[in-house]
Amino acid sequence: MKPEKSERPGKPGNPEKPENPENPVQTQSMARSTQTATLAEIAREAGVSAPTVSKVLNGRADVAPATRARVEELLRSYGYRRRRAEATRSPLIDLVFHELESAWAMEVIRGVENVARDEGLSVVLSESAGRLTPGRTWADQVAARRPHGVILVLSGLDESQRALLTSRSIPFVVMDPAGDPGDDVPSIGATNWHGGLAATRHLVELGHTRIGAISGPSRMMCSRARVDGYRAALETAGLPVDPGLVKAGDFHHEAGYRLGLELLRRPDRPTAVFAGNDLQALGLYEAARELGLRIPQDLSVVGFDDLPVARWVGPPLTTVRQPLTEMAEAAAKLVLELGREAGASVATRVELATSLVVRSSTGAAPAPV
Repeated sequence: MKPEKSERPGKPGNPEKPENPENPVQTQSMARSTQTATLAEIAREAGVSAPTVSKVLNGRADVAPATRARVEELLRSYGYRRRRAEATRSPLIDLVFHELESAWAMEVIRGVENVARDEGLSVVLSESAGRLTPGRTWADQVAARRPHGVILVLSGLDESQRALLTSRSIPFVVMDPAGDPGDDVPSIGATNWHGGLAATRHLVELGHTRIGAISGPSRMMCSRARVDGYRAALETAGLPVDPGLVKAGDFHHEAGYRLGLELLRRPDRPTAVFAGNDLQALGLYEAARELGLRIPQDLSVVGFDDLPVARWVGPPLTTVRQPLTEMAEAAAKLVLELGREAGASVATRVELATSLVVRSSTGAAPAPV
């Protein structure tokens, strides 16, 4: 229940009335400590109208950026969002991809849907058109929808977007963040370094000494971790890391095919290749077929992800299983937990284990010619 005016600091009847009620700094500080400000009071302090504050709360786009920032800061200072957010949430989870076009995305969607269904929620899908940070328009739309939470896949938020969602008490979690999300951003990932290590160590144990790698985009943290694991396995085995055998791809079939041709046309071509994901591994299959190389007799191939298709290609693909569905389920559960327990202490980084799945695409290194 809203307290009577006489209970507010600086008002008549309050035994703790400040000595100088005209001091705006003192009055502002005392008021914020009680979190009893009305919209009208916030509007007056921000120098705007109450309807403008309402627009900011509702995620309307027709507010000047400077005004929005000033109002949002006051809303956060008064803790306004924590008092009103639960009752105004829509039964939605926003799931954001930087690209939405592969079986990889379907595994993630399945995991989020599993949790949303049990909670009686729906999932809203959006794509940031290949950008690692969605546009500001997207953030305004999310604020207007007021979902239970936002899950960003291989993406992130800029500071203004984070401030906008935070002021609306819309929690967010990053799954497989593209870069370092920061200690204050909850994220779900996999043991990418260990996966790269396990894949390459498997090839070393089969007798391969010239092992290539086709990574994902170098700007993505998971790509760099997988290649670091690859390098660590070679160095541990006492094998040189040849920079010419490491190619940066983009996680698509075409990159695996194109970069695979570059590697396999070398006079000192590798006898095995670790592909940064299954799609690039399948592109590499096509490059090997075009050049008349047999898998695994002439070339061993290891992928990463263990998508359903990996079991059905010829030959079935040895790959590192990344538990995508489980990662997505963990992200959905975490974002809902954050919404229910605002301010609760949660793990800022959760990593699920990867595992090597050995199939028929890897074999003993061919004898030197």
